[in-house]
Amino acid sequence: MPFKSEINFKLVARVLGNLMLVEGFALFFVLVISLLYGESDGRYFVYSALVALGLGGALRVFGRNPSTKAGKREGSMIVTYVWLLFSAIGALPFWWSAAIPSYTDAFFETMSGFTTTGASILNNIEELSHGILFWRSLTHWLGGLGIVVISMAILPFLGINGSQLFVAETTGPTKDKFSPKINDTARILFIVYISLTAAETVFLLFGRMSLFDAVTHSFSTIATGGFSTKQASISYWVSSPYIQYVLAAFMMLSGANFAMFFFGYKRQFFKIAENEELRYYIYIMFAASIVIMFSLIDFKGVVNFSVVEKAFRDSFFTISSLMTTTGFATVDYMSWNPFTWVVIAIIMLIGASAGSTAGGIKVVRIVIATKACYYEFKRMIHPSAVIPVKYNRQVVSQDVLTRVLVFIILYLVLTIIGILVLMISGMEVGESIGGMITCISCVGPGFGAVGPMGNFANIPEFSKWFLSFVMLLGRLELYTVLIIFTPAFWKK
Repeated sequence: MPFKSEINFKLVARVLGNLMLVEGFALFFVLVISLLYGESDGRYFVYSALVALGLGGALRVFGRNPSTKAGKREGSMIVTYVWLLFSAIGALPFWWSAAIPSYTDAFFETMSGFTTTGASILNNIEELSHGILFWRSLTHWLGGLGIVVISMAILPFLGINGSQLFVAETTGPTKDKFSPKINDTARILFIVYISLTAAETVFLLFGRMSLFDAVTHSFSTIATGGFSTKQASISYWVSSPYIQYVLAAFMMLSGANFAMFFFGYKRQFFKIAENEELRYYIYIMFAASIVIMFSLIDFKGVVNFSVVEKAFRDSFFTISSLMTTTGFATVDYMSWNPFTWVVIAIIMLIGASAGSTAGGIKVVRIVIATKACYYEFKRMIHPSAVIPVKYNRQVVSQDVLTRVLVFIILYLVLTIIGILVLMISGMEVGESIGGMITCISCVGPGFGAVGPMGNFANIPEFSKWFLSFVMLLGRLELYTVLIIFTPAFWKK
């Protein structure tokens, strides 16, 4: 017996159409950058914008007079499909301008941009036009906070209840709402996002970075993306510790839950001080940085302040970059002691805070799962004792605890399966491990040839499409995408 679907396709089409208009206007904005620098490839942004606007218009026509009823199914479809459509159309300027001659490579680069992964196939970054480089960084900025969340903040004409979109796009087991209205929450997040971007741009300008580089690197940092305008990434400014510390500091800020900034604005500092995730996020970052710092110091040689400072700066920058899943690089960590690679892999899997633009499993899940394991040992010793798992002084319900543990198990299982798929596709073992971990956690650099001083240009074509899907899967935290492939999703 054929099943009947209750999905509100008209509403899905209507919202996707509106979001396509956002991309179309964004592409037209990049045309301004091309004109400012007198570059001839601006027309490709116009062509791409017209495609986005045309598709947006068609979807809006199909979705005329939709029912306002929206649920998790509509939310999952909209959020998943908007990333696919944005990447498919966003790849066109790269492809049509021949900046990236292969559409497969162009799609990989664009999906990497919108999912804020930062994995790249480019070997000629500094030869590209300002328009192409700006669009590349802008994909990070749009995808960072979430195309949907940004649109909810600035496009109230969507005219629907945005709660299901917010739940589908935002990450983590808890949702921090600063306002009873979802649109107001999204608007506050957007204001924080813009404020951090503007602040970092100013700080980078003080470090004598050009305005163009300051803006594009701020886009990449606040979005925890990692695309740079230089082939050598941040090691291009190796002579400027100031720039490295500024970027490291803003990466650390961007990896924190954005709710903390709102609480700071409201002077509710007690909420910041009591937040366990923030506390453990800082602990883990600095502990890993110090461990690696000591591994970088040659105690048999001369050890002075400059040696220690350089070791700390390299370790702190690298850990803050990888834990926040930004992916900027100042050094090649593949030249470090292999022990550090294990620390780096763990940091990449953990990720930063829920409610941030970062990827990974998220610190809050690690904290809750660790407490659950610890308390299980205590229950074995004291079987009659009632020892609930608490987070931020609140008892964690069994439902939340189950979802956290299942997510971590699923995350690790999919990572192992992905590594095997990449090995079968022809990638080396080290590259497969690094490539899968970095893409599902949306980090950027991996290990071996896809490490911080390499890229994904030479991996098999199948692997590029597979990792593009993995990046989307990681960005939307598994369930939002995977649920679409279940038969129950489409049934009444």
